[in-house]
Amino acid sequence: MQPRLKSGIFVRALIRRAEVAGAQAYVVRKGSEEAAAIFLKLSRLDGTVTVLAQARAGEEGDLVWTRPLGEQAQEARAQTYLDKQIKFDPDLWIVEIEDREGRAFVDEKVV
Repeated sequence: MQPRLKSGIFVRALIRRAEVAGAQAYVVRKGSEEAAAIFLKLSRLDGTVTVLAQARAGEEGDLVWTRPLGEQAQEARAQTYLDKQIKFDPDLWIVEIEDREGRAFVDEKVV
């Protein structure tokens, strides 16, 4: 199992990584600094987004990212999904990354 990084540290590092690569990234919703679910909203700046959600996979519990809405979704559909997630877990993080290529800037596998 991979060691778990505190959510706040992970988010700040992710934002820095995106900005170094020329993308814009910002916190849409701040969750618990210690341990909270993190959702990424990858905006291609054309009205479509990809939502990524953290999950644990395999016997080792490795961190992966899933696409709960598929490869691409309209902005309104993504916001409806995220609003439902907030109702379920009000302590979650949402990070939006604006990048025409749709890069996530995460090292973990996207499934």
